[in-house]
Amino acid sequence: MSAWLPTAPCTPAACLEPAGSTVAVPRAVLRLAVLAALVLAGIALSPLGGRLPAGWIRRWCRAVVRAAGVRIRLTGSAPAEGGVLLVANHVSWLDIPLLAAVRPARMLAKSEIRRWPVAGRLAALGGALFIERDRLRALPETVARIGTALRAGAAVAVFPEGSTWCGRARGPFRRAVFQAALDARVPVQPVRLSYRGAGGGAATAAAFVGEDTLFASLWRVASAHGLVAEVEVRPLIPAGRHHDRRTLARAAEPQSSAEPPVVHRTSAVRRTSALHRPPAAPGAGRLIGAM
Repeated sequence: MSAWLPTAPCTPAACLEPAGSTVAVPRAVLRLAVLAALVLAGIALSPLGGRLPAGWIRRWCRAVVRAAGVRIRLTGSAPAEGGVLLVANHVSWLDIPLLAAVRPARMLAKSEIRRWPVAGRLAALGGALFIERDRLRALPETVARIGTALRAGAAVAVFPEGSTWCGRARGPFRRAVFQAALDARVPVQPVRLSYRGAGGGAATAAAFVGEDTLFASLWRVASAHGLVAEVEVRPLIPAGRHHDRRTLARAAEPQSSAEPPVVHRTSAVRRTSALHRPPAAPGAGRLIGAM
């Protein structure tokens, strides 16, 4: 195990709780069928690459999440334009389209994904940057490639925990990728991801941890009732505010900011400050429906 191959203590047996309620089997199958059709459509369109409008990519990513039966609640700041390092905690395979629904970006993905039958091809065509997590000596080259993409004005999305967690617990952000933002002199945009069940409490149905299989995770998500993905875009950390990757990583961790959220009200980015009003209930925010 290398320093860039962290593992979470989360396992399906220890962390994944039975769903409080599930949908009928035919509905879950329909969700998976629509999800598969959307993924195949994405593969067909991916050669167009940067010629696709960002709005189309956002809508496709939201459609993927909704097809799986998951509603999306977006809160927080407007995503930054230009070169920016998007960083988020990591819970599920759903995190990838959720981040792209906020700001289309080049993903940093483990090299194993490249060999996955469908997702690997989609990731490669989408401009993913692959990292060999078990080769520490390859890390400086990966950081340099991220920096080059950032300097070119691209958004790069990473999960600095280095592994998926169940959502009830989180791991520390690894510092290495933040060096790319420092070298490229671009801001960092933290994003906090969480999942809630039909009753509003934290849910682990979306978690993809330990030895869990992709098919088992897909079925668990598609058959869950009332699953909501909460995406909170945290305040931007401007370039130059932190001068070393240790303090920058700490500032970007999901639990580090105590600032109240700002809620997206419309696609025109009309936002209402959460200051001077009671904390929002779990249902607050812009909610995007599911199948």
